Amino acid sequence: MLNVLLTHLLVGLALLVAGRPLGRRAFLVGAVAPVAALAWLAGRLGAVLDGDAVRQHVTWIPVLDLGVEVRIDGFAALLVLVVAGIGVGVFVYAHGYFDSEADAERAARLAGLLVLFSGAMLGVVSADNVLVLYGAWELTSVLSFLLVGDRFRDPAARAAATQAILVTGAGGLCLLLGLIMLGRAAGTYRLSAILAEPPSGTVTGVALVLVAIGAFTKSAQYPFHGWLPGAMVAPTPISAYLHSATMVKAGVYLIARFAPAFAATAPAWRWLVVGVGLWSMVAGGVRALREHDLKVVLAFGTISQLGFMVALFGLGLDATTFAACAVLAAHAVFKAALFMVVGVVDHGFGTRDVRAIPRQAGPGWRGTRAVAVLSALSMAGVPFTLGFVAKEAALAAAADGGVGGTAAVTVALVVGSALTAAYSFRVAAGVLGRLEVPAGGAGHEEAAHEGAVPEGAVPEGADAPHAPAATFVAVPLLLAGLTVAFGLAPGPLDALVGASAASLVGSAVPKHLAAWHGINLALGLSAVALATGAVLFEAGRRGRLPWRRVRRLPSGDALYHGSVAAITATAARVTGLVQVGSMPVYLGVILTTVTVVPLAVLVAGGGLAGDWPTLVDHGAQVPIVAVMLGAAIGTAVLRHRLSVALLLGVVGYAMAGLFVVHGAPDLALTQAAVETLTTVLFVLTLRRLPTRFERRSTRATRWLRIAVSTGVGVTVFALALAAAQNPLARVVSGEMVARSLPDANGANVVNVILVDFRGWTRSVRSAWWPWPPSARGPGPGRSTAFAGHPFGRRGAARRRSGRRPAAGPAGTVRHVFVDAVVRVLVLIALVVSVYLLVAGHNDPGGGFVGGLVAGAAVALRYIAGGIDDVRSMVRPQPWTILGAGLVTAAVTAAVPVLFGRPVLDNGYWTIDPPLLDPIGVSSALAFDLGVYLVVVGLVFMAFEAFGDEPRRFPS
Repeated sequence: MLNVLLTHLLVGLALLVAGRPLGRRAFLVGAVAPVAALAWLAGRLGAVLDGDAVRQHVTWIPVLDLGVEVRIDGFAALLVLVVAGIGVGVFVYAHGYFDSEADAERAARLAGLLVLFSGAMLGVVSADNVLVLYGAWELTSVLSFLLVGDRFRDPAARAAATQAILVTGAGGLCLLLGLIMLGRAAGTYRLSAILAEPPSGTVTGVALVLVAIGAFTKSAQYPFHGWLPGAMVAPTPISAYLHSATMVKAGVYLIARFAPAFAATAPAWRWLVVGVGLWSMVAGGVRALREHDLKVVLAFGTISQLGFMVALFGLGLDATTFAACAVLAAHAVFKAALFMVVGVVDHGFGTRDVRAIPRQAGPGWRGTRAVAVLSALSMAGVPFTLGFVAKEAALAAAADGGVGGTAAVTVALVVGSALTAAYSFRVAAGVLGRLEVPAGGAGHEEAAHEGAVPEGAVPEGADAPHAPAATFVAVPLLLAGLTVAFGLAPGPLDALVGASAASLVGSAVPKHLAAWHGINLALGLSAVALATGAVLFEAGRRGRLPWRRVRRLPSGDALYHGSVAAITATAARVTGLVQVGSMPVYLGVILTTVTVVPLAVLVAGGGLAGDWPTLVDHGAQVPIVAVMLGAAIGTAVLRHRLSVALLLGVVGYAMAGLFVVHGAPDLALTQAAVETLTTVLFVLTLRRLPTRFERRSTRATRWLRIAVSTGVGVTVFALALAAAQNPLARVVSGEMVARSLPDANGANVVNVILVDFRGWTRSVRSAWWPWPPSARGPGPGRSTAFAGHPFGRRGAARRRSGRRPAAGPAGTVRHVFVDAVVRVLVLIALVVSVYLLVAGHNDPGGGFVGGLVAGAAVALRYIAGGIDDVRSMVRPQPWTILGAGLVTAAVTAAVPVLFGRPVLDNGYWTIDPPLLDPIGVSSALAFDLGVYLVVVGLVFMAFEAFGDEPRRFPS
């Protein structure tokens, strides 16, 4: 399964980066990822249906029991089938939906984001570690934000995307806190272990409420439902996938997992979940009856049916869990088909308003309208459709009882089913063009949605719509065929639904799906729901429903906008009180906090009870410390900004000298490079400020500053002493030194810790690389991969063209001699930086310090020729270099998983070139290269930000 998730990642990123030339064909390429998921599941479905869970575990930090774990049981297999199966259909459908030239420009971006979203949803349903589950959960929210806000120039799209991510993000924070509390209470973060032995107590009760809030926000349950109708501004394939079949079911998935384990031990939580689900079911159904935009009708219908599922799963009974699994599968099929049909209608008629769709549309529309009618009948629960089979199972399970209060639940489910039937008939009639606007028609959309038409308006061209292509209707036609086929013969689906329910309740469920159970109570309740729904539909069509009372229902939009307004007002008041506009005040508060709190904890814990270290270890420490103290005092008393910046650099260089005295050349090299670069950047920044500091402080404030600075110094000194006295630190550091050469084949222990031991691996002597290493030897980490360097190409092109900036930074005059010397020094610095990069595994160096030395070369070019010379050094943009470094580091971390090794694991092998000694190379070099590129990219970005001409200040 991890390989399936990695496939989604790679395909999604490839489409985002290089998929633009494909146009709408990018959707067909993107379908490869969900097809791979279906193929993977097909090979293991037999074992899953027999009750065996498929597990995969990749260890990251064994000591902390931290790793990436996936587990596919019956319920997860059902969700994988929904996510991947509907996903393939959506990708094929999107290929026909985005058929214009303007759509082709954004098709690759949408396809890549959809593939990544599909992978994130698979991560949610397969994760067996609740922290990994949360990570995938939040990734779905972020990708949903990008997909809903695809038309980012449209204010409505931006507002809808913002509302969605704020609501689901707030719920996600509640979910994170709840999962952490639950994991702490259970003593494990493994989801299967938590559910096998569920904890109890007050902490668990609070954690369950927080988890429920997270589920409610993701599944658009009242009062957090307002974001889902607003998200209908997204293109129809996005709505069909995210807002009907997959993402909105993530909250249902979470409740389904927790309810059987906690419903009996936490009855208050059970009735919280059931109550919210029933209210959402009824309120969403009522709201769906008063909307005219087909997508918005389906959106409120989705809220209603998600509430139906939440209530069934929340009861936690064997029968209701079985029925809820059937409802979940049926809903994914018919609701995705209906959303796709709405997209076809919108393409053909230019509107989604049920009052503006003409009755006469030509023979080419018969198939589309047949799909709409069949899918709507399934949603209504008409016999011989999959929706009926699932709904009858739900009504029968609720009527059977099992806990107190299920009679009221049964009545509520019948009411919800009646409302579902009513708006299902409304959708079917709207697509057929058989809804008329009554005289003085009541009700209209509360907000404008994409494609909606004002009341009474008929869009241009509605009388002569173009018939959809057969390939465009193929996917919804297939889904409609499935809902009828499984409605007539649900046997093939019965095993999957039974295995899903069994994996949730922990035992086999003696229930079966059937098209006909005979004349019983469930059939009577279903008939009552259908008849009531028909009456409600007819009353609504004739304008006889009390819409004024419906308007009094709580509005999710009102709650959202009211909350945002209240938070904004509170933030403004708090900001007015605490943001006084004084940097010294801000720094004083921060430094006082980081001084008092750690020092108090240190003193209370007796952290300074050990022996004091030797005052002077080496004679060279005395002059170095004297220089450091003198420079530090100078920074406090001088008023010239440039002098202060230079003295701060002296303090840093003195610290590098202390590292040399203590035998740490690697740290000294890094410190010196950092000081060189930061001093230059300080000077760049200071050009924008007055030359001298203004002394406005009083005697009292000066003494207060002295007290704060003294406190900071004492705290840092005390923490350093406490850290030095910790025996564990000495044990760990000694172990790192001892293992550096034999385990990581690196003599530079500092760099080995950063790029090798960071993965918490025990040994890399048996490398995970597919080819066997030759004779090992800890030779210098030189590599032939760095025969060239990207720096200098743009500069060479400019030299060939004869163009050269006439002035240096700040308008200074350029000199040929200075230019020549700088170019030689820059070349030397770049060569040294590459050497430090590749040699850092055994000698002082590494990607970080190599990047800093390259940054110093950039600084030299700036000093000699200004920002134009800096820009001429490389062709790519700075953020491209930085992104390439991040991708390189991430890929280096992920590749070991393909070979069954932990994340961030490393390999080592040797190269035996002719006429040369063996060269040892570690795969950690690739990670170091990523760090190198990140540092170089940041340096270029810094010069882009501060390297232009500053505003002049009077001296």
